[in-house]
Amino acid sequence: MDEQRVRGREGGPPRWWGQGPPWGNRGDGQGGSGTDQDVGRWPWRSTVLLTVFVLAGSKYAAEQQVGERADLDLFARVLLVVGSGLLLWRHRHPVLVAFGTATAAMIYLGAGYPYGPVFLTVALGCFSAVVAGHRKAAWAAVGMLWAGHVLIAHWLYRWLPPSGDEPAAWGQEIVVAAWVVAIVAVAELVRVRRQQWDRERAERAQAARRRADEERLRIARELHDVLAHSISVINVQAGVGLALLDSDPEQARTALTTIKAASKEALGEVRQVLDTLRTPGDAPRAPAPGLDRLPELVEQAAGAGLTVEVRGEVPKLPPGADLAAFRIVQEALTNVVRHSGSRHARVRVDAADGVLRLRVDDDGPATGADAGGSGNGLAGMRERAAALGGTIEAGPRADGGFRVLAVLPLKVTTVKEDR
Repeated sequence: MDEQRVRGREGGPPRWWGQGPPWGNRGDGQGGSGTDQDVGRWPWRSTVLLTVFVLAGSKYAAEQQVGERADLDLFARVLLVVGSGLLLWRHRHPVLVAFGTATAAMIYLGAGYPYGPVFLTVALGCFSAVVAGHRKAAWAAVGMLWAGHVLIAHWLYRWLPPSGDEPAAWGQEIVVAAWVVAIVAVAELVRVRRQQWDRERAERAQAARRRADEERLRIARELHDVLAHSISVINVQAGVGLALLDSDPEQARTALTTIKAASKEALGEVRQVLDTLRTPGDAPRAPAPGLDRLPELVEQAAGAGLTVEVRGEVPKLPPGADLAAFRIVQEALTNVVRHSGSRHARVRVDAADGVLRLRVDDDGPATGADAGGSGNGLAGMRERAAALGGTIEAGPRADGGFRVLAVLPLKVTTVKEDR
């Protein structure tokens, strides 16, 4: 099952919350975590609005500081427009924008123009640089602006406009320093939160991939168990039919009938597994097989020439444990048909002390190098048992033959493995 379907079935917060705010996903192309699409966007609207606000706010500030600072002229407005216009590149080149806005603001203040919203352009430029990961550059830019302001307000003011200006109060510098610290602090908080969003997004993606892998593994196990058992029966009966086609047509007809029934059942179970891919989340059309279908397994094994003796009472099991128990017995009998010379097997079902014990024995001898199974089937059985908190033991017996022993807890606790 693909990752998109797995993610679509899980609940949780709205999509935008899982990814962080829209502005938090924009990168700079130089170390930020945003996508190329985010970097390619031009923030025209916010830049135009900020430019209009800075121009209007500076005009109002000039009216309030008449006689204290120089009047706004064409050069002042050009500096304000340039400082605001640089913010168009804040996602593409955040370092250049941080230093550019700080330089424009420093020239503006050095020319004696009134204090006002000119600092907003520096704040946004440095904020974008910090969020994009360029912390040192942003700190250097605001530090440069503050140092330049101190130099202008306490030493160079004698030679800079407006004429007759006096040195600024040191209390004002404390306010400017607090403003700088506030910018850096807010930007750092946003950067940390953005990194947290990125980690959460990566963890969700990893969890979705893990769930998709587990779902693919589950489907592969189901298909393996269904096809291996049915094809083994078909293979044996096909050999019987070919051998008896001329000498005993009636027995050959019986073999072909068994092949038809086994193939029909296999197609039905494969279709049921594939339906879960086409309609994820929907209830299956047919119930999953369980130990109550042991008589069918015995009948199918008989069709393949294997006599199966079942001992013990079949308990009531949860659906997951019931399916796992059925598949384990099915795979064990399939391995007897394929890899053992014995034509007799014994299945023992025992439920006691809070666990279910399934034991499948055959008397051997092995007919090939892979006694007891090829490895894939045994691995699938172990995975099924481990997913329920149980165990599988499989190996040759001391007196000959082969034994598969499964121990499954009756109170099933799903065990998630790290993959």
